[in-house]
Amino acid sequence: MGLWLTVFAVLSATACSEDETPPTPPPPPPTENTKSYTNPLRAVIPSGGTVDNCPDPTIIRGQQEGDTAWYVYCTMDPLNAQDTDSAGKLKHHLIPMLKSTDLVAWTYAGDAFTAPPDWAQPTTDLWAPEVEYFGGKYHLYYSVTDSKSGGNAIGVATSDGPLGPWTHTAQPVVEPHEAPCCGDERRRWTIDPEVITTEDGARYIYYGSYFGGISVRRLSEDGLTSDPYTQVEVTVANRYEAATIIPRDGYYYLLASATDCCVGPLTGYSVFAGRSRSPYGPFVDREGIRLTEARVGGTPVLGLNGNRWVGTGHTTVLTDTGGQQWMLYHAVDRDHPYLGTEPGQQRFTQRFLLMDALDWVDGWPTVRGGQWASDTEQPAPAAQANEVSRYTRVPAKEAEPGALIASDEFDAPALSGQWTWIRPPAADSFGLEQGSFWMNTQAADLHGGSNSAAVLTQPVPSGDYLVETKLTLNLPPASCCHNFVQAGLVIHGDDDHYVKLVHVSFWETRQIAFAKEYPSPGPDLPFYGETSGGPAAETVWFRIVRRSQGSQELYTAYSSINGTAWTRAGTWAHQLGPNARIGLVSMSNPGFTARFDYVRVYGLKE
Repeated sequence: MGLWLTVFAVLSATACSEDETPPTPPPPPPTENTKSYTNPLRAVIPSGGTVDNCPDPTIIRGQQEGDTAWYVYCTMDPLNAQDTDSAGKLKHHLIPMLKSTDLVAWTYAGDAFTAPPDWAQPTTDLWAPEVEYFGGKYHLYYSVTDSKSGGNAIGVATSDGPLGPWTHTAQPVVEPHEAPCCGDERRRWTIDPEVITTEDGARYIYYGSYFGGISVRRLSEDGLTSDPYTQVEVTVANRYEAATIIPRDGYYYLLASATDCCVGPLTGYSVFAGRSRSPYGPFVDREGIRLTEARVGGTPVLGLNGNRWVGTGHTTVLTDTGGQQWMLYHAVDRDHPYLGTEPGQQRFTQRFLLMDALDWVDGWPTVRGGQWASDTEQPAPAAQANEVSRYTRVPAKEAEPGALIASDEFDAPALSGQWTWIRPPAADSFGLEQGSFWMNTQAADLHGGSNSAAVLTQPVPSGDYLVETKLTLNLPPASCCHNFVQAGLVIHGDDDHYVKLVHVSFWETRQIAFAKEYPSPGPDLPFYGETSGGPAAETVWFRIVRRSQGSQELYTAYSSINGTAWTRAGTWAHQLGPNARIGLVSMSNPGFTARFDYVRVYGLKE
């Protein structure tokens, strides 16, 4: 009996063991990607040459089984400076497509379309693609600049594969329509689509640009039509375009680009963010200012940093296989800003494809820890399964005031001897009062050949420095238009060589603008460029920081709406020299008054 029980126990144990599922072995540890890259990203053209121009990029990873490649789609533009026809004119491609397996080495894979949709004019441009995958198909959204019914519209094409063939739908997904501000005065800029699907399966399309601002609508389940009765405006007009939405930690982050995209070496395009708990907004910035306010909000994400890259904007965001987020965007090389520079060719701002890591600091996105566009070798993303990137965040170091060099608190009954006027204004249009210097806005300007504005100036110190002022400008908080009324700080080399940081009225908005002017190096070339800063208020604090870097001078602007939390507005490289002067301006249209509480000049804190 005992022997039988022993045999039974052994057999039972064996049977149980055979029925049990063996444990799943743990996955292998992730492999660190050792590859690197340097901006700009370029794609090899199989027939020869490289893609040096990829504006308004969008990206997706292959969604079908076995497809581990990544795909980028660009605005309709020439591929490079040699991309010309028999007459020497630059060619334009109907949405160029690029392919990569490592996010570093790319190959041009042809154009998405051979013709625009039937409802568009045959000569229309197709801009700013957006790609999504759902319902077992790829959906490629795009801007149509000229529809047969008039105005801009958003189209969509579908495909079973990421490289097509693509089939246009028979009607726009967002039709041409009027701007919310202006009825039928003219049709709004219905461009720059962005599509998201929320966790509950609802789909939304964001679109719009300066005239009309950015709006959002509910998309149909198949993504082919939108409901105009669900339309909500999520930014004020005349500030933002090119929406990107990032869902994160219960928020929807709206990233949008501001200022002009295409002013050659003076392009100041930059990216700002607001966030909301709802896809419909309201989107507010880090200071709690809505992006729909006339004194417009926006927390900087990417902008000028003083290296060769200017015009950094129109973003798309990917999450690599290791969980790190990356931003793809276009930018202008200020040393090589144009395509089509041969005689007889159209001059065309060249926008390279760039990529940098996207970090999150205190709940807000910023590129490379606030260092922004890279111009040196960078660790590559994790592009394939079980990889991680070597990227680690290095926070940007913001400038801080050091020892006080000079100060005027405007407490005296008259201006001190440190100040000198360039074109003094009428004696009754400025003065000192209650501890501030006041100056009426002038019907005069400091722009190109219109150099008629008065500038109150003092010498710059030797070496690097920081100048700060507190400004109150009595513009109404919301109205249209008081165009170009402005006041603020100038570092003035002469009337055609300066940087200025001003609070300015522009159509519906009140904005912080940081501008650079230098003489145009040739006919029909730009002489003035402008980037945007953080939120505006009736009273703002301004700082301009001057640093030398090799043979160039870097000028970085900051603004604040409370005097303690500062927002960087970008960095212009310029040559103003040791005889430049620190100036105050109040100009561009009469009817308002600027008050400066003080001007303080500091060294820089090490």
